[in-house]
Amino acid sequence: MRASRLLSILILLQLRTRLTAEYLAEEFEVSVRTIYRDIDALSAAGVPVYGDRGPGGGFALLDGYRARLTGLNTSEAEALLMIGLPGQAAELGLGAAAERAKGKLLAALTPEGNAVADRITGRFHLDPVDWYQAAEPIACLPSLARAVIDNHSISMIYESWKGVKERTVDPIGLVQKGANWYLVGRAQGGMRTYRVGAIQRMNVLEQQFQRPKDFDLATHWTQQLQRFEQELRPEVAHVSASTEGCRRLAELGAYAARAVAEGSATDARGWRKIHLPFENMEQGARLLLSLGPEIRVQGPPKLRDAVRDMAQAALKNMEDVE
Repeated sequence: MRASRLLSILILLQLRTRLTAEYLAEEFEVSVRTIYRDIDALSAAGVPVYGDRGPGGGFALLDGYRARLTGLNTSEAEALLMIGLPGQAAELGLGAAAERAKGKLLAALTPEGNAVADRITGRFHLDPVDWYQAAEPIACLPSLARAVIDNHSISMIYESWKGVKERTVDPIGLVQKGANWYLVGRAQGGMRTYRVGAIQRMNVLEQQFQRPKDFDLATHWTQQLQRFEQELRPEVAHVSASTEGCRRLAELGAYAARAVAEGSATDARGWRKIHLPFENMEQGARLLLSLGPEIRVQGPPKLRDAVRDMAQAALKNMEDVE
């Protein structure tokens, strides 16, 4: 543990030039006295580190000194793939490890490579939360991430649309979609997907589990999304849409944008034939009616009837007001 801390201190001094004992103590969650002992140990090992007292002081390395030691400990290796996702790493409890791993990787680069890495990380930022939404605060997420990494089963009190129940689950993987985290877990009956924000209470169990062979989280998640969309929108509307209608349809979501992209070629009048999935007759009628003259409903007949009835009801309501 101390060897890893000494290496991390050395890397930080290479990257940030000058650091105070107080900063290092807070970074590594040790006392200031421990940091002074660590600095003495580095000096005894031949590292040219010196300290300045007073305002603006701190520890620094002699100019031009660079170490090529970049060993990663277990937690830093686990966090390696998260170094470009600082927000997600912090939510999963891997933030500090990811920062240390990033420092060690940068220390291995030449000065030119270091400058390029600095330029890239300072100019691109990922924010997965959509406008007017807030990420769910999830206290159990770091413990859950640890259970996923270490293959420990969990017991949880989970609230679904069927009610609140206690479940025992093998946590296979975590997925962030938009502002929310989802757990892909194995329970009785096979793989299930749970919204982490709906976990009311969770305990990591002592028992470990064997991960399913050849399981690929990304492939599984894609297949689940496709199945969910098919179940959510089992009906299909056959419509023709103008250029403006196509634009407005595509803004309704990925499913509608895909339907527009897969539509027919534009005819001489500027209209395209589109097969649009929808949930049920009422929802489909409301959606299509909102597009007004930019869309023509060709089928199925029940949907045409629903659109006509809804439009006639709207006109009648206007006449009643008059």
